[in-house]
Amino acid sequence: MVQKLLAPREAANILGVSYPTLKQWIYRGKIKSVKTPGGHHRVPESEIDRLFPKKLDRGDIEARRGNFRKISGRNQLIGRVVAIKFSGLLAQVTMAIGEQHITSIITADAAKELRLKPGERAAALIKSTEVMILRV
Repeated sequence: MVQKLLAPREAANILGVSYPTLKQWIYRGKIKSVKTPGGHHRVPESEIDRLFPKKLDRGDIEARRGNFRKISGRNQLIGRVVAIKFSGLLAQVTMAIGEQHITSIITADAAKELRLKPGERAAALIKSTEVMILRV
């Protein structure tokens, strides 16, 4: 089977990183590329798939690509919910990310809609001084 080769800009868009970041990954060997006869880098699809987070292992590769980064925010920290406290209209969600904990206050409706429970995998999306929680 012939593997599709992607231009660096296309690969960067799929991975949700900037073009300069992808080029640095190529130069540093973090992602493999092949060179065209004209000296241009091309990234094999298998390299894109290798870099997808493990949390997206469910489903075929096309579904995983479609589910990856459906939000523009780049500062996503994947972890596990360790506690949820509801108080009126608000919910306090505490997540463990590695050995660190991060806490966010979101609406109780949002926490219920996401069906967050201790032990669930989730992502903390950092935007300026706010932290939002999304189910992953």
